Amino acid sequence: MVNARYTHVTIVADELEEAVQFYGDVLGMDQIPTPNWDLPIQWVGCGNLQLHLVETEANIPEFHHFAVHVDDLEHVYEAVKSHDSAEFEVLEQYVHGGYEDGDPPVYYLPTGTVQMYIRDPTGNMIEVNYPEVDELDTEIITNLVERDDVSAPEPGEPSSDIYGEWGVQPRKSDD
Repeated sequence: MVNARYTHVTIVADELEEAVQFYGDVLGMDQIPTPNWDLPIQWVGCGNLQLHLVETEANIPEFHHFAVHVDDLEHVYEAVKSHDSAEFEVLEQYVHGGYEDGDPPVYYLPTGTVQMYIRDPTGNMIEVNYPEVDELDTEIITNLVERDDVSAPEPGEPSSDIYGEWGVQPRKSDD
């Protein structure tokens, strides 16, 4: 039997240095040793996994994305708002509720799991997850939108939540 596990995700970067700075400043990912390739590339650490940033002119998928858990969603929210070349992704085609009073939306599921969608400076989509909507500072994140395209599990059904039995088990940082 095969036991597959993720090791890394590779994404396109228009400008490698800008991408490395974004992932460091916004998501706290540090550069890690990277082999020398023919293309400009930098690996960054993301928990126990790696994110590989490759400077290339390859096309960026519109919907494909990767997701990360963060232990301080408010920090990431504010960092994206203040970043010159990153932006929030609004899920208008799936969920009702876009910008409200100029504030980008942060979504939550019926289970309480929070999802924030952002685009890095190259346009790659990132889903930023946090386990509990009730823990958020609503003075910072003022536009919380419940996802109306997701149903809560029926009583007795197993939860299919990102933070459930098959999902990640978030740890608080030691900071």
